[in-house]
Amino acid sequence: MNGEIYMIAEIGQAHEGSLGLAHSYIDALASSGVNAVKFQVHIAEAESSIHEPFRTTFSYEDPSRMDYWKRMEFSEEEWAGLKAHCEMKKLDFVASPFSISAVSLLERIGARAIKIGSGEMNNALLLSTAANMADTIILSSGMSSLAELDNVIAQMKNKCSLSLLQCTSSYPTGPHQWGLNVIPALKERYQIPIGFSDHSGDIFASLAAVASGAEILEFHVTFDQRMFGPDSTSSINIDQVKQLVKGVRQIETALKCPVDKSDCSEYATLKTIFGKSLAINNDLKKGHIITLANLEAKKPAGYGILAAHFETVVGRQLKHDLLKWSFLNSSDLL
Repeated sequence: MNGEIYMIAEIGQAHEGSLGLAHSYIDALASSGVNAVKFQVHIAEAESSIHEPFRTTFSYEDPSRMDYWKRMEFSEEEWAGLKAHCEMKKLDFVASPFSISAVSLLERIGARAIKIGSGEMNNALLLSTAANMADTIILSSGMSSLAELDNVIAQMKNKCSLSLLQCTSSYPTGPHQWGLNVIPALKERYQIPIGFSDHSGDIFASLAAVASGAEILEFHVTFDQRMFGPDSTSSINIDQVKQLVKGVRQIETALKCPVDKSDCSEYATLKTIFGKSLAINNDLKKGHIITLANLEAKKPAGYGILAAHFETVVGRQLKHDLLKWSFLNSSDLL
């Protein structure tokens, strides 16, 4: 991470078990401006069993959740190829393991950045194993209380580069669930980089998170939200990724460039152009006593008494005749 807001596009299982589709996502995201792509590494028999229920029923082809995880598997060589493809495209390869076997696989292919999913935050065995092999670990807070987070972060803070994401484990996540207030609270509490993991299905939550101080963004991606799969409706498409990156970089620039409202010197020229000078709105004769009803304010400033000083003019007498719409100066008044 180089100081800019770090953006992770999560491919997750959007590849639907197709190696070709997984590589296609890398190609598509390479020109989007994100910093990293993230995959989920599933080894079905190591992480699950036939007793695991579907979170949501979505599959026409998988009789059980176990069958789904098997379909999501890639071989070690295929994972190595995906990692190499990311590196070729100048993208960081980040992965979420869901078993000790998956952590070991990632270690063998040289993957050093690990994201721990919300459901694994109480898996002390996996956390300990991951901390011993990874250089960078990103934790997700979705299902964890502050007390649980305190415990995990205390155990892992000095073992690797650690960061934490505010996350709501609801798919898709509504605005009332974003928890933007949690971002500054976590930054103060843990003094580590704090980010935001988004499942909203649009770009607005991530933009709001950046404005709230998030230093890392993670969001699910898909080629089309109508695609098959459990996360499609919680994802954004590739075109939205590009729009999100543009918005994030602009917000990032804005946050780095605070405006000093006590100093308006840069607007001096504009204030003259848009400023107003006092003028009269009718032909007036010498000796006329100026009333408020005689006055108009006309651009630009500097051609008559400033409009802001109109009260100093009311009740004064004209030295000479003035034509309608003439600017009014001190030299015109007794």
